[in-house]
Amino acid sequence: MLDQQAVDAEEERLRELATALPDLQRQQYFQQLKRELRDPDTYAALNWCFLAGLHHFYLGQWQRGLFNLLVFMAGLALLFSPWPWWGLLFIVLISVAELWALFRSQIIIQHWNNQIMRRLLEETQQR
Repeated sequence: MLDQQAVDAEEERLRELATALPDLQRQQYFQQLKRELRDPDTYAALNWCFLAGLHHFYLGQWQRGLFNLLVFMAGLALLFSPWPWWGLLFIVLISVAELWALFRSQIIIQHWNNQIMRRLLEETQQR
């Protein structure tokens, strides 16, 4: 589970490292970072509107997104079958998991963006 203080400290450390880069590298870093950062509000909106896992696609997590979408679709299909309780169970389970992600969207995206910052710093420093 993500700890807000640890994620905040990591973000601050990464920002300090970026600030210490030489001018040209810092400019390249921030240009690339601007293209790759993700917005927590977009993530939350995708999660809120579509509890079927579309917010995972926003992060490029195709397998997780497909899994959630398939479980949700299977649940919908089962609602109109001889086993509607299984369908309801699938939908409830995936919804609970996705609501948990919705309420934690700020820290999830902050951590995601920290990973992007770390990777870009490593790439920039290797040039």
